[in-house]
Amino acid sequence: MNLRNIAAVPLLLAAAGAGATGVAVQVQDTSGKVLPDAVVYIEGDGIPARAAPREAQIEQKGLKFLPLVTVVQTGATIQFPNNDKVRHHIYSFSPAHKFDQKLYSGQQATPQVFDKAGTVVLGCNIHDKMIAYVRVVDTPYFARTDGAGAARIELPKEGRYTVKVWHYNAAGGGTAEEAVTVKAGAEPATAVFKLAMKPPVAGDPSGL
Repeated sequence: MNLRNIAAVPLLLAAAGAGATGVAVQVQDTSGKVLPDAVVYIEGDGIPARAAPREAQIEQKGLKFLPLVTVVQTGATIQFPNNDKVRHHIYSFSPAHKFDQKLYSGQQATPQVFDKAGTVVLGCNIHDKMIAYVRVVDTPYFARTDGAGAARIELPKEGRYTVKVWHYNAAGGGTAEEAVTVKAGAEPATAVFKLAMKPPVAGDPSGL
């Protein structure tokens, strides 16, 4: 369930700048608790593609993948530096990008190109509790919600767009979406999403 164009949401208005063209998004669970690390992205006719997707980095530090959630455009390269004092063996069995990076330390891991849209779950063959998520999207307009569950995406022009939201812990693993109208020179369009979450699991790195 989600709501849109709720101009009275204080958190969104505080983050939104007057006169800009874009969308301000708030993501919560069904009880109203804000959800950090939700992936927000925008699709629509006429969105120009960037010449080259932005490169990203997921480090291993403190026996964790940092960040827990990464979002990149299709075709982006991700670096995997190991900043721990122990070696790691990272892998993914996800259909969107299967790979197996043998034991390594430091900067030795081969960068991976994520050339197919979808969700990629990362693990470590040596440290079972290590997990991270990569969401690969077919648009250059995306963001990840902050600690307040908020995200802001600037757009190149006014128009009718579809805002999509994905969270790794959402029940059913699906993507919520809502249509918004963005007007040039006006307050940003706003959208509030309420997502049903999976039941809490002991040891979940999200703390949900």
